[in-house]
Amino acid sequence: MRFETRAIHDGQEPDDLTGAVNVPVYQTSTYRQDAIGKHKGYEYSRTGNPTRAALEKALASIEEGRFGLAFASGVAATIAFFSILKPGDHVVAGDEMYGGSYRLLERIVSKWGVTTTYADVDDPSSFERALQKNTRAIWMETPTNPLLKIVDIKKVVSIARDRRIAVAVDNTFASPYFQKPLLLGADVVVHSTTKYIAGHSDIVGGAVITNNEALYEQIKFYQNAAGAVPGPLDSWLALRGIKTLAIRMREHERNALYLARYLSTHPKVREVYYPGLQKDENFNLAKKQMSGFGGMISFELKGGLSAVERFISNLKLFILAESLGGVESLICYPARMTHASIPEEERLRCGIKDNLVRLSVGIEDKVDLKDDLAHALSFA
Repeated sequence: MRFETRAIHDGQEPDDLTGAVNVPVYQTSTYRQDAIGKHKGYEYSRTGNPTRAALEKALASIEEGRFGLAFASGVAATIAFFSILKPGDHVVAGDEMYGGSYRLLERIVSKWGVTTTYADVDDPSSFERALQKNTRAIWMETPTNPLLKIVDIKKVVSIARDRRIAVAVDNTFASPYFQKPLLLGADVVVHSTTKYIAGHSDIVGGAVITNNEALYEQIKFYQNAAGAVPGPLDSWLALRGIKTLAIRMREHERNALYLARYLSTHPKVREVYYPGLQKDENFNLAKKQMSGFGGMISFELKGGLSAVERFISNLKLFILAESLGGVESLICYPARMTHASIPEEERLRCGIKDNLVRLSVGIEDKVDLKDDLAHALSFA
């Protein structure tokens, strides 16, 4: 079956008991056992819940994976992947990433006795140069947050394949609709399901998907032991979001490309970062690796922080807020919001400047969104 069909049907079959078309919300913490050790597949909802199980099956399907695991947040899913590491291990990570992932590596994972080296995402060979004898994992985002750089997944996988190094890709920005890292050789895909998968800014969630049964068993053990799982209602809302993911992603991309082209010609904009622009250095790789360019745009204003503040304060439709991927359009200021946990020197080295803003383009009318940007830019 094709993506749109699987997104509606896999994991979401009508309920056997009642015939309900939608998966029920199993709002229960525990389950009756017929005898000691004899149950119907569920014992306790931290360990397993039927609504969550449906979500995990659906997530695996849309990522072309065998195994899916749902978590209470994107960072919970991220740390679940890193749980496969032990003291003395080493990680290579792309040097541009979400600030929360950087914080995990530098302030949590490092306390386990695990070290991290950051590779230049503009140069796939830098991942190979960063490898050490004790490297056990490679972590990367593509497109990256917030500069929308594209990392060549196949090249990075080829570096790791013969070294027993697990490659994980945060696929949140692209969504499973536009990119399939597992089909490109990655071992693990991680999502913040808060974003495009749920798509309505009404839940917080995360996911890990893999084809590797050994990795699945390790991460599943951590999921149950650590307990950062989504509740049944959040699982149900994520399932609902998956059903419309294809339609929404097409609209997000259509609007983003329209706005990126507009911004790239605006006299008050210094630089636009969007892989769907042919002038963007990531365009050819994105076209090869992805089936679409997504709904995220970042751009630099020609002025400094004061120009950014004037611009943001005069927006009417774009909402100043953390997060992304909802049906409504959002704007954030990475230097003080999503990437505030990254030291200023490191942040600037990666190109996250004080005049950079990031747009999560929603599915409103594209002309209304352009008019909102035009109005606010007149004050920048």
